Amino acid sequence: MSKLPADCWNEIFEYLEDDIHTLYSCILVNRLWCEVSVRILWRNEQNYTTSNFSTLITCLPNESKGILSKNEITILTPTLKPPTFNYASFCKVLSVNRVYYKIGRLLKNQQNILLQSLENYILIVMQEVLQMFMKEISSLRTLFFYPYPYITFSLCPGAKDCLKNLSELSCSSDISTELFYQLSQTCYNIQSLTIEFIRIISNGIVDIISVQRNLKHFGILLYHECNDKFFSLMSKVPKTLIRLGIDSRIYYTPSLSFIANFSNLQELKLSLKKYIVGFEKLQYVIFSQLQVLKIRNAFPSDGLLIKFFENNGKNLKEIYIGESECCNDKLFNLLNLAISKFCPMLRKLSTRIKNNELETLKIIFNSCKYLESIKIWCGDEFLSVKQALETVVKYSQNINELILHHVFTFQFNLLPEELESFFVNWTNRVPQKSLSLIIIYDEENSLDKNDENIEIINKYIKLGVIRKFKVTGFDHDYYI
Repeated sequence: MSKLPADCWNEIFEYLEDDIHTLYSCILVNRLWCEVSVRILWRNEQNYTTSNFSTLITCLPNESKGILSKNEITILTPTLKPPTFNYASFCKVLSVNRVYYKIGRLLKNQQNILLQSLENYILIVMQEVLQMFMKEISSLRTLFFYPYPYITFSLCPGAKDCLKNLSELSCSSDISTELFYQLSQTCYNIQSLTIEFIRIISNGIVDIISVQRNLKHFGILLYHECNDKFFSLMSKVPKTLIRLGIDSRIYYTPSLSFIANFSNLQELKLSLKKYIVGFEKLQYVIFSQLQVLKIRNAFPSDGLLIKFFENNGKNLKEIYIGESECCNDKLFNLLNLAISKFCPMLRKLSTRIKNNELETLKIIFNSCKYLESIKIWCGDEFLSVKQALETVVKYSQNINELILHHVFTFQFNLLPEELESFFVNWTNRVPQKSLSLIIIYDEENSLDKNDENIEIINKYIKLGVIRKFKVTGFDHDYYI
């Protein structure tokens, strides 16, 4: 095992990318494990601790250290020895704002820095650290930059090589036209672009969009009412776009009719505050490649979504409407029936079903034979946990993941014998499939607080009936 080449260990350790503690342990095993692990640990700057930034200060070139010294900035570092690795070169994900924040935290811990000088010192150190990143990173993958007061960012020497393969950019609409222009001279292969639209919309956004050769995902975050410049900008987005997300933090929402231009969409996500305007045009558009539809909060009115399902449902594999607000309960049931009728290839579904509409869930299972994962709201006016479990085990055909989302006011009242009955019946299903069971619930009253229920859960985990069991709070968004 110890003779495996570094490439093999790298493949193995990639599975630990989100397990920071295990990666730190791997560093201590031997030199090879250390070299492989450290590259993964230092890949995402957003995961850096204040201590990591202390280490980065030791990596600064002598010229930068001289600038800090000239400005009487002294930062305590873990060691006076040269760094073991060129840590900055490992970075693939960089957030300018996180650099600003973490350097601020680092400097605040230095007793010799006066508070009135802190802001100026942060900007000086930040500039030197960013220059080092631009020089040492051979190929940055992701860049985040949202201007805040005092934060400035311009392309440093070496930035062209660093950014030439940038694939993801997240920024705000008020970035300087000059910076957007600089990026447009370097970054041609951005695949994912997310822009926060605030009051100011820089003319330079057109520059960065117009040069893209492979843009696939465009994310829109609205913090201010849109003007004509917004719609003009959307006309410049490549028609080959396959993923579009619109998240509005304001009550005014622009007309969505422009979405009709992107007929190649595979995924459409809408999270709008109150009103949806322009969907009457979308209901007739054929999105022949659309596979994923997510609608959160506001809802298209007057049954427009039903017509949309009729025209586009045959290729949909994932539908998430459970988080949406629909004042007309009858309409929501009609939507569920429309899904069962027009979306036969569905794999994942998140929806709400009232306790007097159990028959609708049975129809969904009977019609959507390929359904593998379902998220069901339970409690209060919705299905009880018992109703949901009994219907899933009896009528579903290919389900292997069940997510039960409880409303806030509902108390978990499933009896241990009812839970046991569900798993016995699940075990007897043919063909037998292991189940992933996820409960989204209030921590104080969740299923895992009942010792008898946990004993039953553990029993069926050991038997291999349960592949995964998790209880999580409302703040964890499964599906949306």
